[in-house]
Amino acid sequence: MKYQNPIIKGFHPDPSICRVGEDYYLVTSSMEYFPGLPLFHSGDLVNWEQIGNCIDRNGQMDLKDVCDSGGIWAPTIRYDSGKFYVTATLEPYGNFIISAENPRGRWSDPIRVQMGGIDPSLYFENGKAYYCTNLSLHPGEEEITLAEIDTATGECISPVRTIWCGTGGGHLEGPHIYFIEGWYYLLAAEGGTNFNHMETAARSRSIWGPYESCPDNPILTNRSDTVKQVQCTGHADLFQDHRGNWWMVHLGIRTARRTMSHLGRETFLAPVIWKDGWPQIRTGKKEMLEQEGPLWMAQQEKNGWRADFHRKEWEPQWIFLRERKEELFARGKGFLRLYPSVRTGDGIGQTFAAVRPLDFHCVLETALCFLPQKMGDEAGIAVYLESGFHYRFGKKRTEQGEFLVLEKTAEDFQQTACRIAVGPGKMHLRMVCDKEKYHFYYAQEAEEWHLAASASTRFLSCEVAGRCFTGTVMGLYALAQEKTNAYAEFEDFEVRK
Repeated sequence: MKYQNPIIKGFHPDPSICRVGEDYYLVTSSMEYFPGLPLFHSGDLVNWEQIGNCIDRNGQMDLKDVCDSGGIWAPTIRYDSGKFYVTATLEPYGNFIISAENPRGRWSDPIRVQMGGIDPSLYFENGKAYYCTNLSLHPGEEEITLAEIDTATGECISPVRTIWCGTGGGHLEGPHIYFIEGWYYLLAAEGGTNFNHMETAARSRSIWGPYESCPDNPILTNRSDTVKQVQCTGHADLFQDHRGNWWMVHLGIRTARRTMSHLGRETFLAPVIWKDGWPQIRTGKKEMLEQEGPLWMAQQEKNGWRADFHRKEWEPQWIFLRERKEELFARGKGFLRLYPSVRTGDGIGQTFAAVRPLDFHCVLETALCFLPQKMGDEAGIAVYLESGFHYRFGKKRTEQGEFLVLEKTAEDFQQTACRIAVGPGKMHLRMVCDKEKYHFYYAQEAEEWHLAASASTRFLSCEVAGRCFTGTVMGLYALAQEKTNAYAEFEDFEVRK
């Protein structure tokens, strides 16, 4: 049966998956955003529902001081003896483990693991837990290392040993261990999570090695074909479905332009076959947007999502930069109220509630009621990549009056792209996205839409921003130049194709 990749769209990198019976659970990196570690469930591998976030409460983990593209990355999810475990790296804290008996419920506070390196993975066997990272025991060497650990304390209960040094592709990371038909298989990512990214494999009769490399490495990469829309494939997790078929989930990007993407790294699914005792992608080494595999349910198209501001609880799709300050938001009466935060530097402030975009082509729409009190008070919609790279479209008070403005920030370039005089009352805002442009519309009466301005997606791409491991997010913001009594109320927030 054919299906479309990515199976989870938008900024969802470093996927890891585990199966319990006929249920599948998948977790991805979240970097500097809170809540962290988005968690998904599926019964058929191609239709996924976000059921929560593993890091979802204040005090569970502190992200306040993490840098852009820092935070929480490269999780692994596993199930053993009635309990789910997730391990990941928090930069610069180190590696940690959280656990839950019910993945839809409350996850534990983190336990710090006393083993360095990044991109940790857990493997359970015969009552023992093994921990695997890219910790280097020899200066200047790239290594995958292994130790037995106590998951209750995070302490190593065996010496840390080197088990494999990769194929020489550089940036050896993302290890996972599996035991299949008498062999321990080790999968790892190499080449860096960019256009040289790839997945390699090794195997051994003993979990401690020595591991022999797959003669057909890399087993997954799109690095040699820059015309394909899918690029940067790697960081895979191997699994068997309840019908006996083998698969990989892995990250990749879809390019909007030849070598640029503003959605960031997404989650893909690839069917796996075995040949001469080694896993291989069924369609070859390369990932494709349209795949075919032994599925048992058809993939359903997701056309949109609408927030319910009548409920007090935040839906799991909402994310915030580093922390959610509850005093800056109020909801539950049919609207979301935002209290402006004071802008510092080139950021967007703490009063920013965002979601990941559905696709290159999507529409964000909301209604804004806002009465600015002081000079510089503003509120509206925004698309954000990282500090210094974002577009804001909203109502702003200036010395000349109240205007609808599009503020574009791209590193040291700042521009007011439009300036439209507006009066009091409700303002309808819309952002229409495609591969090359964000188009910003407004209406003072519903359905009487006017194009205010457009802005290039290029300046919010990871390749322009530089060291950026996230993707764009879009949502609602409120800013001030100084402390203000103003507030903004939003109605009918919707993201759709």
